[in-house]
Amino acid sequence: MAATLYGYSFLDDCVLLYPVYALLFSDADLSVTQISSLFVLWSLTGILLEVPSGALADAVSRRLLLWTGPLLTAAGFALWVLAPSYGTFALGFVLWGAKGAFGSGALEALVYEELAHLDAADSYARVMGRARAASLAGVMTATALAGPALAVGGYGLVGAASVTACGLTAGVARGLPEHRGPEGGGGGAGMVEADGGSGAGVGGEAGVGADGGGEAADGAGWWGALRAGAAEARGDRAVRGALLLVPAVTAVWGALDEYTPLLVREAGAGDAEVPWWLLVIWVGATVGSLLAGAVRGVGAGGLAGLLAGAGLALAAGTALPPHGLPLPAGITLVALAFCAFQLTTVLADARLQEAVRGPSRATVTSLAGAATDLTTVAVYATYGLLAPATTHATTFALFATPYVLTALALTLTLPLRRKTPPGDE
Repeated sequence: MAATLYGYSFLDDCVLLYPVYALLFSDADLSVTQISSLFVLWSLTGILLEVPSGALADAVSRRLLLWTGPLLTAAGFALWVLAPSYGTFALGFVLWGAKGAFGSGALEALVYEELAHLDAADSYARVMGRARAASLAGVMTATALAGPALAVGGYGLVGAASVTACGLTAGVARGLPEHRGPEGGGGGAGMVEADGGSGAGVGGEAGVGADGGGEAADGAGWWGALRAGAAEARGDRAVRGALLLVPAVTAVWGALDEYTPLLVREAGAGDAEVPWWLLVIWVGATVGSLLAGAVRGVGAGGLAGLLAGAGLALAAGTALPPHGLPLPAGITLVALAFCAFQLTTVLADARLQEAVRGPSRATVTSLAGAATDLTTVAVYATYGLLAPATTHATTFALFATPYVLTALALTLTLPLRRKTPPGDE
């Protein structure tokens, strides 16, 4: 299972269009405001489909959603390069948003419950950290190849490679094992012990067949899964707090990532050089993923320190040429910020999975995803207003502020946490 998971994660982000599609939009004469509107549409699609698809993943087959999603993005990317226009870009983002909603919640729930079946739930942060590192390795591979591919074959070659990667992702996703027990959780096999060694399947006992799926634990199917997940998120204080932490940590840097090519280009890098500078940033994020297992026990104070440091590094790093830091120094600081952002993202997800106790794990995780998407829309909209009036560098620096504020909020909750009796957590 672990090898399949890492292969899926790598291929899912080994898409050559990722580091250059903002350039594609710009070269198609789209303004920053139009580009931001596409990102908003992308997020709105995810918001509309996020929670329903999470409940669907709890009611039927999570694997089914994981392999059909990449086929949607393949169609969207093909449209982008065959008929580039604002309309086809918008349609592609709708398809991409649907793919993201299909996978959000489903993947985390599948992995956590497979590990829980093996009494290895404590390994979740390490396994998902490595999976995210594999994703980032895919990003870096795509980033390294995008420049040469763009120089040799233009956007046509980049698009063809991206569509191929999506097809391979769908094929690998079909190999993910999915066996769920009577409570929608544990009955899985195939996940190796703490992601090492070999895992033999547990046949088909109480499991989900080849994309057949089953009903939610209460027998009410999709609607029952949705109600159970919403009730747990609303009624369990620990789940609610962990759920709200996810968008606070994830949304801003996830949105800023889409503008990093424009930031680097503004600093003076040529188009063929942009992917190489992005590679430096994603090396930092990959290191953050790999550190997740080692620091999984960090508390609210540690998270606050990481977020404050990341925010300050981001603000300092975006002081780029012509009036700021040399490009290598600035990008290195941005990479350090992304390292901490990725690390805290994995840790926030692990805290949420550990807090969930009910059968609708994918639904609860999708609620966190929907909250992240809503926050991301606000970031895109704000970016679209700020960047034309200032610069990309200044806008990036301003968006460091939410992380410092989140760190402050976490710090202020520490006395309350210490005073709360264990039974009231």
